[in-house]
Amino acid sequence: MMTNPAIALIEGRVSANRFDAGHALTDAEIEDLARLATRAPTAYNLQNWRFVAVRTPEAKARLRDHAYGQAKVSDAAVTFIVCGVLPDHAAISGRLLRFVEAGYMPAETASAWQEGARAHYADPRAARDEAVRSASLGAATLIYAAEARGLVSGPMLGFDAEGVVREFALAGNEVPVMLVAVGRAAPGNWPQKPRRPLAEVLEIA
Repeated sequence: MMTNPAIALIEGRVSANRFDAGHALTDAEIEDLARLATRAPTAYNLQNWRFVAVRTPEAKARLRDHAYGQAKVSDAAVTFIVCGVLPDHAAISGRLLRFVEAGYMPAETASAWQEGARAHYADPRAARDEAVRSASLGAATLIYAAEARGLVSGPMLGFDAEGVVREFALAGNEVPVMLVAVGRAAPGNWPQKPRRPLAEVLEIA
């Protein structure tokens, strides 16, 4: 049986630590990765994320200072700062407008979604959780987009979030959730590490 390419990509993906420091990505290639990342799902179609593509040597050095000196920030072609944005219920009508105009969703449903988001995210903890959730889904999709384009990636949680906010002038409603280094692999990366047995992590109810 021929393996489905998407399944092969999932099963073969690694978290890379070693990148070819001589490899670069064009603006168009970076835009393509971000475009694919934004195909990830979000609650209420909020699309509440932002991607800061750190590519220049100067910007990489600034980011590396806040990522505990991790070399992959400098060596990767680009390191994305994946930000979740605190939900803004008022934006939902605009983000659903073309969908409503195309006849896929009744206007009343879009209005109900907006009101539902307003009520749900009035709790600051729920709002922050949603920002983190959306950014995480975007980061995961970015990782697989990179793999599909023949690149490797390394998601990073080891960074000073407050330092990144200051250094890159992130807005007050933006939460830096993850760094994702992307580029061409250099020799020496580990294969995918062992996974726990399915019986330990799956319950079928």
